Amino acid sequence: MAVEVWVTDATAVTALGRNLEELWRRLLSGDSAIATVERFSVKGYRSRYAACIKDLNCSGAPSMIHDLLGRLFTEMRPVPTDAHLYTATTKAGIDNLERIGRGEPADPSDILAASIAKRVGRQLGLAHGGANISAACASSAIAVAKGAALIAAGRAECVLVCCVDLVTEFVFSGFSALGALSPVPCMPFDSDRSGLTLGEGAASVLLMGADRAKKEGRPHLGTVLGWGVANDAFHVTAPAPDGCGLVAAVGRALKRAGLEQEAVSAVCAHGTGTVYNDSMELTAFGRLFGNRKVPVYSIKGAIGHTLGAAGGIEVALGMKTLSEGLVPPTVGFSKGDDGTVGRVSSRPAAMSGNYLLSTNSGFGGINAALILEKGRE
Repeated sequence: MAVEVWVTDATAVTALGRNLEELWRRLLSGDSAIATVERFSVKGYRSRYAACIKDLNCSGAPSMIHDLLGRLFTEMRPVPTDAHLYTATTKAGIDNLERIGRGEPADPSDILAASIAKRVGRQLGLAHGGANISAACASSAIAVAKGAALIAAGRAECVLVCCVDLVTEFVFSGFSALGALSPVPCMPFDSDRSGLTLGEGAASVLLMGADRAKKEGRPHLGTVLGWGVANDAFHVTAPAPDGCGLVAAVGRALKRAGLEQEAVSAVCAHGTGTVYNDSMELTAFGRLFGNRKVPVYSIKGAIGHTLGAAGGIEVALGMKTLSEGLVPPTVGFSKGDDGTVGRVSSRPAAMSGNYLLSTNSGFGGINAALILEKGRE
């Protein structure tokens, strides 16, 4: 029999809050951290907006990612030294590639994605070597899925998932060249949406087998009940319009959880604010839920698109959504279409039920889905 996978600790650092509690409070208030970029010149780019952590250390040879991880470590409770480790990032310390290009002091090892796992494992004194997941914007959702699968199979008792990504000119210019950036702060699921807004952040999620968690007196924030991953193989940067990849991923997650779609109480969507992503998700949710008006929300209008860290931050917030019985507002949403009626709202709403679906989709056609269950006292 598979082991029950508990979430025993979760936190996040974003431009909207230095920890999960502050992020949750400000999200419910409808606040947004999206502002004009001051870290680098945005002249000539499609947008001038991002959600940057204003006082993040941008000087010296180390990447900014060290400062961001340091802030995350400060908010985390002690992690068992026998915890297995999965990190997730898309570009790691890519700001140091920019420094090298400008002839400034820089540590080139920070550029490698594998450096994140080494850094986290060493800083926390973990006995097992870590592995980094780099699967576009589904990276940390897949890291959570892999960690849960490891525990469920009895191959580990405890897994730490740690995810992080930065707003850098390298990343900003790339999304601008793709025409993906919104010229105004992003508006997830809004009928006038025109692109995404980048953000940065980090999150940690500690997973533990139920028996060990009970033995150690750990809190039960929630359970990772199901997970699924699928690829639609449609386009390098665009999702399949019919949502086939996301539908397949959610179907696998529901099967793993032993649930039917009727059990899902709310959906934490990827919700980037691009025309194609949001349309694909609404199509997929229509296929999955039919006429049932399941509440759907996106946090990217508040903290921007945090790339590989998005799924982990959303899982951490998912614990709050379930425990508080509240669906957060979709900041930036004001005018919807037929697919959003009764689903997406700019105001918080009460949520009944114990199961949250969290989804992420990324470049290369990758889709990930997690079924999260409310914790028990």
